[in-house]
Amino acid sequence: MDESVKHIIEGRKTFFIAPDVSLLPETYLEDYMNRGYETYIINDDRSCPLKTKVEIIIETFRDSILFFCINSVIEGIDWPSYIKYLQDKYGETILIGVLHTKCATEKEQANLEKYYLFNLGIKCGCITIEYQKARNFSLIEKVMFANQACGRRKNVRALCDSTSRMTFTLHKPQQRSAYSQQSSKEIMINGKILDVSASHFTCTLPPEVSLPSGLKIHKILVNINGMHFTTDAVLLAQRTLSETKVFVFGFFARDGKPGLDADVQPRVLQKIYQMVSDKVKALLRTKFDEAKNNAQFTRR
Repeated sequence: MDESVKHIIEGRKTFFIAPDVSLLPETYLEDYMNRGYETYIINDDRSCPLKTKVEIIIETFRDSILFFCINSVIEGIDWPSYIKYLQDKYGETILIGVLHTKCATEKEQANLEKYYLFNLGIKCGCITIEYQKARNFSLIEKVMFANQACGRRKNVRALCDSTSRMTFTLHKPQQRSAYSQQSSKEIMINGKILDVSASHFTCTLPPEVSLPSGLKIHKILVNINGMHFTTDAVLLAQRTLSETKVFVFGFFARDGKPGLDADVQPRVLQKIYQMVSDKVKALLRTKFDEAKNNAQFTRR
């Protein structure tokens, strides 16, 4: 498997299946990613049926959560029997949750919860969503947190393209003579950024560069997929991957606290969201198109 595809499918992702965007707007997706959760909306369309899309998601992203919005009317889908089919077919290999609007009676609510939670045994809850969008956001986040939707990483990591670079000045001590005082020489270092998150970035540097762990570097010029900013960073780790030395830096703000400066952070988070979601959406589009073309070929 191609390394870029492996990176795209790794990590736990959450998919909202056929949601009402008035209750679950797409703006939530970026907010969830800023908190460490990769979330996506999957809708029905004529070119690729929803059931086909769900099967593709389950086969491609094998460590994912699927929230089914059961108030949505989709041709050919009866939600109780369809979710039972998926639960029976995939069992413990998938995590399923149900989102629904408020039931007319308490008895109806109790029966709904009994069916999905106890009869079917879905793991991610039977959540009542309302027109208080902030409440919906919080409820869903609690369920994702309980089911470790962010995986092992606190922040989502985006793979950078070949144009992503960093430049900084290294002050290297040097001795003028046996009798003179020590001075420093400024050396300009250029590196290639491999990936980035809200807290860290990974890079490669010229092979002759040697840096001590814990070194703090000021005013690093960063270019991430065409977005430029300046930041401080501290060297957290060094490791060798396929004979290439890789450096892991943690962002440091001007006030001395870990993380990005307040004026830079929103731009970087938005860029990371764009980079990550664009790759996942492109992969899904390719697979949906392949399924559509295969279906058309079969019908001939």
